[in-house]
Amino acid sequence: MSTTTATDSNPLLTRHAEAVDLFGDRVHAVRGDQWGAPTPCTDWSVRDLVNHLVSEQLWVPAMVRDGAMIEAIGETFDGDMLGPDPLASWDTAARGAHDAFAAPGALDHTVHLSHGDTSATDYCSQMVADLVVHAWDLSRAIGADEQLPDNLVKFAVREVTPYAADLEKSGLFAAPVEPPPGADVQTKLLCLLGRQP
Repeated sequence: MSTTTATDSNPLLTRHAEAVDLFGDRVHAVRGDQWGAPTPCTDWSVRDLVNHLVSEQLWVPAMVRDGAMIEAIGETFDGDMLGPDPLASWDTAARGAHDAFAAPGALDHTVHLSHGDTSATDYCSQMVADLVVHAWDLSRAIGADEQLPDNLVKFAVREVTPYAADLEKSGLFAAPVEPPPGADVQTKLLCLLGRQP
């Protein structure tokens, strides 16, 4: 499923579409016997990882389009969001998220996140970085190509670097690791987020 459309003239929306498609390509590559396989996210199976990303996409229309407060959404997107057809669940959630960000004026909105009010532009940038990193996680888990597109890796590095030190505190990321000498940008990104490339 390609989310990129002719109306995506905004560079951030283009990066978002590319990141959604990157992760989506990996979701569609998951074999039936791989949903229970482990991932670099130590507490998550492949199904858990994809479910996490589906849940994150489902939040976007509520936050960006509807201006919902976290308290109002509550546990709506907790639990199993994949159902019997994980691929269709991903496709639907991904399309909804991208459409919400791409709606006229949507990136001018303020969204109400758990750590405080944030511009929709910053929220979209965070989502791009998250999709990129988790695309690597999913690639490693299912034996897919782990090499990520340079433009998305560079975007993610720029996005994550200012707050990388705080991510470990969230409990969703391991502590950063020292990249090896001469590491490329992708390796530096993964090390920044506690991955072992």
